[in-house]
Amino acid sequence: MEKELMKTLSEHGRLGIAQQFDYSKFLLYSLITQSTAIEGSTVTEVENQLLFDEGIPPEKHNLSEVMMNLDLLNAYQMSIQLANQHRDYSFEMLRALSTAVLKNTGSRYNTALGTFDSSKGDFRKVNVSAGSSGKSYIIYTKVEDRLKKWCSEVNEKRNGLLKSGDIYGKYLFTFESHLDLLTIHPWVDGNGRTARLVMNQLQIELGLIPAKILKEDKAEYIDAPIKAREGHDPRVFSSFMMASHIRNLQAEIREFKKPQEVSDEIIIS
Repeated sequence: MEKELMKTLSEHGRLGIAQQFDYSKFLLYSLITQSTAIEGSTVTEVENQLLFDEGIPPEKHNLSEVMMNLDLLNAYQMSIQLANQHRDYSFEMLRALSTAVLKNTGSRYNTALGTFDSSKGDFRKVNVSAGSSGKSYIIYTKVEDRLKKWCSEVNEKRNGLLKSGDIYGKYLFTFESHLDLLTIHPWVDGNGRTARLVMNQLQIELGLIPAKILKEDKAEYIDAPIKAREGHDPRVFSSFMMASHIRNLQAEIREFKKPQEVSDEIIIS
C-alpha cells in the first residue's frame, strides 16, 4: 500500500492540485462536513460553504446540526493555529479542542460519580460501552493516566517525525494516534469528531494532506477500530484509513482531470 500511496501523492503533486486557489479552504469545509455527517448531520458541503463564507444558514436543518458544523469550524481554526505553532499535546490542549467541538452541543451531566460538562471539555466520570456489543471502553478512573501516556508518546514520536521524509510512516503514526484516542474515549461525547480533528492537526503539522472519512464509509470506519481492538492489531484500522485516503486522493485527481479532458475533446472535434 505504501507504493500506491506514494504514486498517488506524486501524481497529486505533479498536477498541482493542492496549489489551486482556495484548495485548503474547500478541503477544510469537506473535512468538517464529512466529520459531522458521520455523527448524523445532513448539512452538505455547499450548504456549509454558504454558512461559513456568507453566514447563510441552511434551510430544513435543525439548529443542533448547524451549531455542530459551526463549532467544528471554530475547532479546526484553533487546531490549525496549534499545528503551526508546534505546540505539545497536553490535557489542556485536548480539553480546549474538545470544548470548541462541543461548545454549543455539549451537555452537563450529574451522576453518582460526579458532575461534569462536555461543553467545557471535561473528561468523563462514567463508564461507557462501545456500541451494541456491550463491550466497555476503559474504566473512567484510568482515563487520565492513559491520556497522559498518549500525550507523552505522541509528542515524542511527532518530534522525531517533523524532519523525517518518511511520508508513509507519518500517515501511519497519525492513524494510530487517532485509534488510540478513540480507544481511550476521554469524553462522554464528541470523541469521534475530536479524534479526527487531532489526526488532521498532526497531519497538517507534519506537512501531509489531511485525511477524511466519507460518510459512505461510516460503517467500515466504526467497525475497523472494533476489529483492531479485538484482534490487538492496530494495522486493521491503519489499513482502512490508508486505503480510504488513497481512494479520496485518487477521486480528487479524476475530478481535476475532467475539465482538461473536456477541453481536449473540444479541440479534437
